[in-house]
Amino acid sequence: MTIDVEDYFQVQAFADTISRTDWDGFECRVERNTDAVLALLDQAGARGTFFTLGWVAERFPGVVRRIVGQGHELASHGWSHTRADSQSRPEFRADVSRTKKLLEDVGGVAVVGYRAATFSIGSGNDWAWEVLADTGYAYSSSVYPIAHDFYGMPDAPRIPFRPKGANGVIEIPLTTVRFGQRNYPCSGGGYFRLLPYPVSRWQMRRVNRVERRPCVFYCHPWEFDPAQPRRPGITLKTRVRHYTGLHRMAGRLRRLLRDFAWDRMDRVFPETTAGRT
Repeated sequence: MTIDVEDYFQVQAFADTISRTDWDGFECRVERNTDAVLALLDQAGARGTFFTLGWVAERFPGVVRRIVGQGHELASHGWSHTRADSQSRPEFRADVSRTKKLLEDVGGVAVVGYRAATFSIGSGNDWAWEVLADTGYAYSSSVYPIAHDFYGMPDAPRIPFRPKGANGVIEIPLTTVRFGQRNYPCSGGGYFRLLPYPVSRWQMRRVNRVERRPCVFYCHPWEFDPAQPRRPGITLKTRVRHYTGLHRMAGRLRRLLRDFAWDRMDRVFPETTAGRT
């Protein structure tokens, strides 16, 4: 179970209409929404990994401490949701180092996991895994092996792998199901809200029972907030992707938590911390 801790105005779909320099002028709803997700997980006795923006941790240290205090894994989502494939190597190093230090200082725990904004590590910036190793990370969950207009590396392995030259960092891709020659998403996000819940449940059960592998699910706190402000001037595709099914999300997550057993990435994939103290 993974949660990407970011606010509604920080999503990639709004990047062309909202400048990062304007973020502080928006009503922040990430703290209350993250608390709502924490409550749902607590009610189900489930634990997860919270990939958290440094921007959020700097402004809302209390939510970081509650994540840690309730037994969840604290991990990095970079500083300000900047795509890794839009950064130079020095920029990426500074970003992941700065975020890791702040999260560790605020949370009081080691941070060994990283997820790139919009799953933006791939063949064009595979040096990112080496940088993650050099800056103290043990694993990444930044590859989605599907074809998508925002992201995707469809030829990547569907199971955890150690990228060449990554100095021991393990990549844990988002879960897909494979039919024929194509991978299909079954990891949460917009697909989880747009498709009927039984479709997601069937896909995950297939991965569990046929492939005998765990699933990596992800969602965002803003997906549990149907009352969030509506952004004007966006395309119909973006409107459908971002707002459809928000009112169903809490109920669907309750069903998901009931239908499957969920835990932190560092426990489900112990190889991520093998040999580390």
